[in-house]
Amino acid sequence: MSIPDRASVVIIGGGVAGCSIAYHLTRIGVTDVVLLERSRLTSGTTWHAAGLVGQLRATRNLTELAKYTAELYRSLEAETGQATGFRQNGSVSVAKTPARFEELKRGASMGKTFGLEIDVLTVGEIKERWPLLAIDDLIGGVFLAKDGQTNPIDTTQALAKGAKQRGARIFENTAVTKIRVEHGRAIGVETRDGFIAADTVVLCAGMWSHSIARECGVAVPLHAAEHFYIVTEPMIGLPGNLPVLRVQDECAYYKEDAGKLLMGCFEPVAKPWGMQGIPEDFSFETLPEDYDHFEPILDAAVRRVPALADAGIQLFFNGPESFTPDDRYYVGETPEVRDLFVATGFNSIGIQSSGGVGKVLAQWILDRRPPMDLCDVDIRRIVPFQANRRYLHDRTVESLGLLYAMHWPYYQYQTARGARRTALHDRLLAAGACMGETAGWERPNWFAAPGTTPQYEYSYGRQNWFDACGAECRAVRDGVALFDQTCFAKFLVQGADACRILNHLSTASVDVPAGRIVYTQWLNDRAGIEADLTITRLGAHEFMVVTSAICQTRDLAWLRTHIAAEPGASCTVTDVTAGIAMLGVMGPRSRELLQSLSGADLSNAAHPFGQSREIEIGYAFVRASRITYVGELGWELYLPAEHCLDVYERLLAAGEPLGLRHAGYHAMGACRVEKGYRHWSHDIGDEDTPLEAGLGFTVAWDKPGGFLGRDALLAQRARGTLPKRLVQVMLQDSSEQAPLLYHEEPIVRDGIIVGSIKSGAWGHRIARSIGMGYVSCEASVTREWLESGRWEIEVACQRYPAAVQLQPWYDPKNERIKS
Repeated sequence: MSIPDRASVVIIGGGVAGCSIAYHLTRIGVTDVVLLERSRLTSGTTWHAAGLVGQLRATRNLTELAKYTAELYRSLEAETGQATGFRQNGSVSVAKTPARFEELKRGASMGKTFGLEIDVLTVGEIKERWPLLAIDDLIGGVFLAKDGQTNPIDTTQALAKGAKQRGARIFENTAVTKIRVEHGRAIGVETRDGFIAADTVVLCAGMWSHSIARECGVAVPLHAAEHFYIVTEPMIGLPGNLPVLRVQDECAYYKEDAGKLLMGCFEPVAKPWGMQGIPEDFSFETLPEDYDHFEPILDAAVRRVPALADAGIQLFFNGPESFTPDDRYYVGETPEVRDLFVATGFNSIGIQSSGGVGKVLAQWILDRRPPMDLCDVDIRRIVPFQANRRYLHDRTVESLGLLYAMHWPYYQYQTARGARRTALHDRLLAAGACMGETAGWERPNWFAAPGTTPQYEYSYGRQNWFDACGAECRAVRDGVALFDQTCFAKFLVQGADACRILNHLSTASVDVPAGRIVYTQWLNDRAGIEADLTITRLGAHEFMVVTSAICQTRDLAWLRTHIAAEPGASCTVTDVTAGIAMLGVMGPRSRELLQSLSGADLSNAAHPFGQSREIEIGYAFVRASRITYVGELGWELYLPAEHCLDVYERLLAAGEPLGLRHAGYHAMGACRVEKGYRHWSHDIGDEDTPLEAGLGFTVAWDKPGGFLGRDALLAQRARGTLPKRLVQVMLQDSSEQAPLLYHEEPIVRDGIIVGSIKSGAWGHRIARSIGMGYVSCEASVTREWLESGRWEIEVACQRYPAAVQLQPWYDPKNERIKS
C-alpha cells in the first residue's frame, strides 16, 4: 500500500500515544487518518515500558484521564480481538518515614474527591497483600484497588487494530523527514516516499519530538534518559495476583509477570542520553548495562524482597525514555504553528496516560478546543528557552528521580538553575534571598534573617522559612515591603485596532481613558477563563498587558491567534517582558516612600486606585500603577531594565527609616490567599466561568460589541443558579498544630465531600490556616446553603472543622487598598 497524497490527520509516531490518538479519532468519526512510523510500531520506547497502569494523578482531570485509560484497557481486547495482557490487581505504595506516610495519606484524601477507591493500610495489611515483603521498617501504605498492569506491545497493537478497523491507515518503515509549514500553519509532512498534505499534523515521536519540532521552529522541551529494570527468572512461590508495588523511599517499583518479578527504579541522579540527538535507526534497541549505577537500588531491593537473593536475573535492561523539565507530558496545539498538535514527553507514564490523552486530543483536534481543563499538560505552559539542549540535559539528571522523590510542598528544582535572572539578582542574594524558580526565572521566595541560611528544610508542616515569611507579611500590613516582580510577563499591544481587539477578548471594557488599569479575564466561547490579567491603556492606540510568568507563552499565543484571525487589522503585539523591570512597593507607608522619592502627589485625589501614571525616581521615568496582589495600599513600578538598579538603590535608601523590608513570593502567595485573589491554573481555569469564580464584577455585560464568551455567560446568568462556586475556607483551629492546606484537600459538608481546595496558605495577617476552592450543590451554591452546613477539611485522612464563606477573610471591604 502506497502512501496517500493527503489525509485529514497525519500522526507522526507509532508508539502507544500515536496509536491511541488514531484509535480515538476514528471512534469519533475522523477516519481519514494516516499514522507514519519510521520503523515498526512500538519500536522507540513503548516496547520496553514496564506497563504500569496507575490512576491517581496530581489533579482531578488528569486522574479522570488515567481512570479512563484503565477502563479502556479493560475492554480493548473484547472490542478488537487483540490480547492486551491487562490485569487489574491493584497497587500498593508503602512508606518508611512519617513524611512519606503523610504524603500517601494526603494523596488518599485527594483521591476521594476524584472518586477513587483508596484504602490506607497498616503494616500488617501490607504484608497480607504482598507476602514476600520485608516490613520491619515500614509504617504504613495505601492500596488502589483498580490500578493494574498491561503488556505495552500488545496494548498498542490492539489500539492500532481498532483504528484500522474503522478506516485509519498505518504505514511502518516510513520516516517523516520534515513538517511543512506555510504562513504559520502545518500543511503536511515530507517523507522519503513523498509529501502528504494534511489539515492537521500530530507529533507523537517520543524522544525524536524535540528535534523534529525544532526543525519547524517549535519548542518541545524533552530529553532522553537511561531507565533501568531487571526481570528475574521464574520464582517458585511467587503469587500470580500480586498488586504493583511501589517503594518510593527506595526509588523502586515491582511487578509480577508470568511468574517472574520485574523491579525497576527512578534513581535520584539519572543518566541523560542522546545529547547529540537520537539516531533515526534506533529501533528495539537497548543501552549498555551499568551495574554500578543500578547496584544501590538492587541491594535495597534484595533487603526489601528477600526472595530476590535466591532468584536468578534473566534480564538486566537499560533503555531510553524521554523526560520533560517539570515531569509532566505535553498535549495540545503548539503556540508557534497552527494545526500542529503534540502528544509526547511522557516521563515514563506513557502507558497509563495514553488512553486518556488519545481521547482528549482527538476531541481537541475535531473541535479545535480542549474538551476539558488540561493546563497542567498543555504545551503552551513552556517557554521557548526550555528547548535548549544543555538546559534539558542538566534538568533531566534530576527530573527522572523526582518521580519517586518526596513531593514536598514548595519544592524547588536543584538543577538547570539561573537561566533567567533579573537585574537585581545579586543584590537580592546579598539581602538574604532564598531563590525559587518559575518558568526559568530566579526569583526570591523568602529572605533569611541575618545569621541564618537561605536554604529550604522541607516538610508538610511549617517549614524553616515560616517565620521569615510571617515577618514579610507583617511588613506588608504595617509598613512597606519591596517585591521584585520582573518575572511577570508584559506585552505591548499597538495599532488603530488594538482597542477593539482587546475589548473583544476582555470581559471588562478596556476602552477607558489613558492611564486607567483594567483587571479582566479573557474567555473562550464556553465562558471558561483562558487568561486572568491586567491591561493598562497607555495611549489612544497603545496598551500594556501584564500576566503571570507561567502564562507568558499561553496568553501571548491566545492574543496573537485572535489578532491573526483578522488579517487586515492594524494591531501588533510585542513581548517586552525582558526589557521592563517591575517592582512592587506595598504597604501603608508605600505612598510616603514614593512621594519622598518622586515629589509626585500620590494622594487618593491625585492618584486613585486603578490609575497608572509616569513619575520620576532618580534618573528614571517610572510608570507607577496603583494596584496590588497582596491587598494593601501599593504601587507596581514599571521601568526600563537598565534603570532598575538605580531605582532600587534609591528605594532602599529612602525606605530604611520607614522600615522597608524585602519580601518574596511566599509572602505574596499568603497575602493573596487571605484576600481571595485568584491565580490562573490554581483557582481559575478554562472550565471555570467568572460567575462561578466570583469575578462577575469584571464583566461589562453591555459594552458595545460584547466580548468572546458573552453568550455563554449570559445563558449562565439567566439560569439564575450556580451549582459550582469558589469559596474561602478557614480552619477553626488557630493553634500552631493546625495543618497547612496546599492543594486538593477535600472540602466536606455535613460529612459529604462537595469540593476541594485549589490554593492554600497560612494567613500571617490573620493567623489562620486558610484556602480557597470550589464546592458544588446541584440546586445552587448560595449563602444560605453555605451557612447552613457543617464544614470540615480533610487533610491526610483526618477531618478538621472549618468555616466557609464567599468573601475574603482579610479586608473584605477593600478599605486598606483604597486608603
